[in-house]
Amino acid sequence: MTNTDVRGPGMAERDLIVRLAFGTMAAQTLRAAVRLKVLELVGDTPRRAADVAADAGAEPQPMTRLLRALTSLGLLREHSPDSFSATPAGALLDPGSPGSLASFVAMFTEPVITRAWEHLDDSVRTGEVAFDAVFGTDFFSHLAQHSALSTQFNAAMSGAVAETAAALPHAFDFSRYTTVTDVGGGEGTLLAGVLTAHPGLTGVVFDTAQGLTETPKTLAQHGLEQRCSLIAGDFFRSVPEGSDLYLMKSVLHDWTDEQAVTILGHCRAVLPPGGLVLIVEPVLPDTAGPDPETDSSAATDGGVTYLSDLNMLVNIGGRERTRADFETLCHRAGLTVTSVTALADAAPFSLIHAVAH
Repeated sequence: MTNTDVRGPGMAERDLIVRLAFGTMAAQTLRAAVRLKVLELVGDTPRRAADVAADAGAEPQPMTRLLRALTSLGLLREHSPDSFSATPAGALLDPGSPGSLASFVAMFTEPVITRAWEHLDDSVRTGEVAFDAVFGTDFFSHLAQHSALSTQFNAAMSGAVAETAAALPHAFDFSRYTTVTDVGGGEGTLLAGVLTAHPGLTGVVFDTAQGLTETPKTLAQHGLEQRCSLIAGDFFRSVPEGSDLYLMKSVLHDWTDEQAVTILGHCRAVLPPGGLVLIVEPVLPDTAGPDPETDSSAATDGGVTYLSDLNMLVNIGGRERTRADFETLCHRAGLTVTSVTALADAAPFSLIHAVAH
C-alpha cells in the first residue's frame, strides 16, 4: 500500500472479509491472554505493561503488543502509553470474575477443538466427522481417555451454562411440577439454578459417571444435597423414571437425528400423564440472517449458532436445528411440540415444550 492508494467502492466488503480471515488470530489472542492470566494481572485499575509482563513471566515489549491487540479487540483500555485496564468484556477472561468465560475460551481455542476445523471442507464434501479421522476416535471417547481435557471441557460447559441457569428459573413456570430430571446435566449448574429459585422442587442430575464427577461439589455449594440426587447412566439405553419434568439443555445438538430420537424416546417412555419434556437449545430460523419477524434469537446472534452448527459437523456429528426439525424429531419419539419461545436474557437459546401424544 502507498499513500496514493484510494479506498474505492467495495472497501467495506473487503474489510469484512479481512476481519473474518483474521478471526483465528483473534481467537488465539484470547487464548494467549487466558494462558498468561493477563486479565487477572491487569484488573480494572490501570497498570503498566512492564509490570504485567513481570508478573506474567513475559518480555515487556511483546506483552505491550499483546495488550494493545487486546485493546483493539475491546477487552482492554489504554489510558496512556503502556498503561492498561480491563473493560467489562475483558473482565470475563478473568476466572475470578462473575460469569467468567475463561474456561470456555480455553476449551474452544484448544487444539483438540481447532484441528478438525482445518478439515471443514472434507466434512462438507463427505458429511463425515473430521474429528474422528484426525484423532482416531470420536470426541466424547477422546475426552474419556484424557481426564485433564475432560475436566477442562466440563469447566467450559459450566461457564457457558451460567447465563442460562440465571435466566431459565424465571422464564418457565416450574410451580406446576414436583421433580425435574436434568438429562445430560453434567456438573449440575443449570439444575442448581432452577432448584435454588424454586424451593418446592426436587431434582435429579442424570449423566455418565464421568459427567457427574464435579456435580457433588456444585450441589454442595448451593446447599442442595438433600433436594437433588445423582444417577449415572446412558441416555441411549434409558432415562430414570419418577419425574414429571425432563429437562435437556444443549444435549440434542450433539447427536444425529437417529440418536436424538432415541434420547427423546427414552424420555417419552417414562413421562407421566401431564409431564413435559423441556428442551433448551438454539432454534435456527427457516432462512439465515437477521429477520425481525422470527421468534428465534439464533437469527441475530452474530452467526454464532451457525458456527456452532459447523462445529457439530466437524467435531461431534450433531447439528443445530430449526423448529420444524425439532417437531419432526419429537413426533418420531412420540412427543408433540406445543410451543417454542426465545429464552430472554440467554440468547441464542429457546425453550421447546414437548408433551406426549
